Amino acid sequence: MDIQGQVKLALRRPRGDVARAYAAAAVRLDQPWRSASYCAVDLETTGLDLKRDVIISFGAVGIDGGRVIAGSSIYSLVRGPSHVPPEAIAIHSLRLADLADAPPWEESVDLLLDALTGRVLVAHAAWIERAFLRRAFRARQVPPPRTVVDTAALARVAGLAAVGTAAEPPLEHLARDLGLPVHEPHHALGDALTTAEVFLALSTRLDADAPQTVGSLVSASRRFALR
Repeated sequence: MDIQGQVKLALRRPRGDVARAYAAAAVRLDQPWRSASYCAVDLETTGLDLKRDVIISFGAVGIDGGRVIAGSSIYSLVRGPSHVPPEAIAIHSLRLADLADAPPWEESVDLLLDALTGRVLVAHAAWIERAFLRRAFRARQVPPPRTVVDTAALARVAGLAAVGTAAEPPLEHLARDLGLPVHEPHHALGDALTTAEVFLALSTRLDADAPQTVGSLVSASRRFALR
């Protein structure tokens, strides 16, 4: 099934049912980290100003039993902005014309809500995803993800990124340091897949030093997050 087909399938369900299922789901923090379900998410935006910039694409990749579930991957462009800044186009190569036929956020948000239901959000430099999702989900009258694991923070815990600096470790560099492939940088689905694999590698490394739970990974992400 193509990406647009996935969007249409998700939208056949009543919107209220998707939102209620997402809001009601919870994740046990005391369970071993491999026992939980995760969803690695990457957002491409027109910039980082929450007052002005918006989401123009997103990718999500499911993780179950300590393995990436490729068949769970979703990707969607998002229509909305009347202008895409040149600097944003230079990064993700998405022009206004590319977004013209995409669904608006109000429609595509349910696809992402469904992907996150009952799962821990995994993101690289997660403060970006949390900030934009908080605003976008508020418009849908649902809370932002409660449990979040930040791969940039885990890299600091694992000694693969400096602590106390004002910069995030680049996802591509971190993946290469871990001996992992980099999947289409600055494409939402490619970055989500790279993030998922980096998360598994870092969690496995930390688990070898001390058994990790969902809660310990979430706590480490909070303590060592840049913002």
